[in-house]
Amino acid sequence: MTTLHDLSAHHLSESFRRRTVSPVEVTLAVIAHIERWEPRLCALWGFEPEAALAMARAAEARWQRGEPLSALDGVPVTIKDNIATQGQAMPLGTAASELVPAAADAPPAARLREAGCVILGKTTMPDYGMLSSGLSSFHHLARNPWDLSKNPGGSSAGAGAAAGAGYGPLHLGTDIGGSIRLPAGWCGVFGLKPSNGRVPIGTPYIGRVAGPITRHVTDAAMMMAVLSRPDWRDATSLPPADIDWLSLDIELDRELRGLRLGLQLDAGWGLPVDPEVRATVEAAARRFEAAGAIVEPLAPFLTAEMAEGIDRFWRVRSWMDISALPAERRSRVLPFIRDWVAPGAQVDAAALFRGFSQIAALRDAAVTATQRFDFVLSPVSPVPPFPAEWAMPSNDAARAMHHIGFTLPFNMSEQPSASVSAGHTATGLPIGLQITGRRHDDLGVLRLSRAWERLRAPLRPWPQPPA
Repeated sequence: MTTLHDLSAHHLSESFRRRTVSPVEVTLAVIAHIERWEPRLCALWGFEPEAALAMARAAEARWQRGEPLSALDGVPVTIKDNIATQGQAMPLGTAASELVPAAADAPPAARLREAGCVILGKTTMPDYGMLSSGLSSFHHLARNPWDLSKNPGGSSAGAGAAAGAGYGPLHLGTDIGGSIRLPAGWCGVFGLKPSNGRVPIGTPYIGRVAGPITRHVTDAAMMMAVLSRPDWRDATSLPPADIDWLSLDIELDRELRGLRLGLQLDAGWGLPVDPEVRATVEAAARRFEAAGAIVEPLAPFLTAEMAEGIDRFWRVRSWMDISALPAERRSRVLPFIRDWVAPGAQVDAAALFRGFSQIAALRDAAVTATQRFDFVLSPVSPVPPFPAEWAMPSNDAARAMHHIGFTLPFNMSEQPSASVSAGHTATGLPIGLQITGRRHDDLGVLRLSRAWERLRAPLRPWPQPPA
């Protein structure tokens, strides 16, 4: 029997409408479930059960009056540390931060609060969001619910872990090089990196987006219906679009027939693809092909010059931020991050410009390479989850970005891209399938991801809290 904390947002919304279950009952169940998991999982920071229950009571009263704020009114949600929520500090995962309460909600948090979501708390992340890991100098070490000895990935580490563990149905993350898709893939859940500008974010940066992490594609679509509403604070946001976010289910036999899918199994740079990951993605492609899609190989387009140039630019940017801190605060930054940014001090202006120019080069290469396809299938990560204590799959600051060869290009190209669970390794660790669409076709990515949910073999049962 499905317990309350496992119910989807779509199911909860219908249950609230029919008054068969209440937001308070659900929130109490989720809180109890979190309390069983959290001492070992460490996915949350700023967990506020009493504040969440107050929100749940208010939502319950609105449903009883027949005046819900939205379909998500009363549905539990978590929000990543680096998305401002009014009255709470934003440590950015690092002990170097000064804990100053935020004056206002950032746009994505504001949309969720306006929709009546029950905000359970903030989720953990690594220092400055610059690791694909749950390792942080500020937060406790976040772990993977499928195997507590393994990493959940990052930088939306706590969000991915919370979704996999069943901390309610909705989780909000951010992604600049894979930070939604990587933890979603390694934690066996769904994560959408929307088109750049689709979700107003408040502090825009090249490649940076906010998006949903959920167990079900439909729940992510419900979040997008809320998150994509306009906010003047993001000058890079797309114009409001009339998108029917819940028009997800397609006629598999008819609508997949003739769909052109690129299959990318070599990123062109970085870590080699693990055999189990490769086999799982190939099997997914064959299922789409059996349903009538046309699957063709996509040759690598990411070069070492592109990847290493962007890495160089990011190191300089982060070195400038960290070097500007007072010495005592600077010493609190995670040593791996300090080692990663250190070469940035030696980069001259010409090398910095060449690195920055690789963003445009990669954007053009990605759009050009993928344009002939309706969608692209690939691994999310070349490797399965890695040890919890490691900062990266390589655990080497010199090769810090070598696992993002499949995800990074689509941040730079601004294309919507999702991670959806495709299976497990022989030892039970999740493997993510990346589905990428053309620029601005967010709904298309959600629809194909939903189709994959219907095509794939049954997945393993969700992990349970340790005894």
